[in-house]
This record gives sequence, C-alpha cells and structure tokens, in this order.
Amino acid sequence: MRQLILLAGLLSSLNVMAEPLNIDVHRDPNCGCCKAWISHLQENGFTVNDHIESDMSALKQRLGVPPRLASCHTGVIDGKFVEGHVPAADILKLRQRPDLLGAAVPGMPTGSPGMEYGNVRDAYQVIGLDQHGTEQLISEYPAN
Repeated sequence: MRQLILLAGLLSSLNVMAEPLNIDVHRDPNCGCCKAWISHLQENGFTVNDHIESDMSALKQRLGVPPRLASCHTGVIDGKFVEGHVPAADILKLRQRPDLLGAAVPGMPTGSPGMEYGNVRDAYQVIGLDQHGTEQLISEYPAN
C-alpha cells in the first residue's frame, strides 16, 4: 500500500511539472530589458505571449499593480500579475500561493533577470501582494 501511495505522489508531481507555463507579457515596444526578461522566461520553460502596449499605466491600474511596486513590464499568469524583473523560480512560487494577487520586483535592479550587467548585482526583493494590499516577502537576493 505504501508503494502505491508513493507511486501516486510521484505521478502527481510529474503531472504538475508537465503543465504548460503560459504567461502574457505586456510591455512598451522600445524596452530592451523587457525583451531580455522574456528570453529569461523562455529559457526557463515558459511560453510567452508578447503584447505591445501603448498605455502601460492603464494596464497596471486595471490589474491592480500598486504604483509603489511598479516596474517597466507586467506579466499575467493564472490571473495574477508579475510586475518587473521577477525571476522564473519566483513565478513558480507565486503560482503555489492562492493568497497572493501577484508578485513584483519594484524598479529595475541591476542583476535581476533581464537587467544583467557583468557580475554586478544590486540587492533586491520579490514582493507578493495579498488581497488586503499587504506585502509579503517571497524571495530576497543579496548584492554582490
């Protein structure tokens, strides 16, 4: 019986891993770092639907991205926003958090995915936002 339970758990894990990772990315047509972030997502198994937007502020407002968490591009996965240069691994964490409306890397920190410049990396955080507007730390990346 124990072996059957273990096998069922393994098959369930494989099924989750096989789920397609589709994300919509909304960006300004002239943004180079947005394209680099899209490449980061694709290299990590995401299928990206790239949308060129003329009014990013209106889009962010519609999706509920607070101005304090804003960055240059906005993704949407499973109905949740992904604001800025959020690493692919943290998007996977977001998908496991039904309590969160989205995740953000505010600003454009050097060294975050899409903002790589040699070996330079600023410290930055990936911040989740719950339905009450409370911020929660998802991940923290140190400077080097």
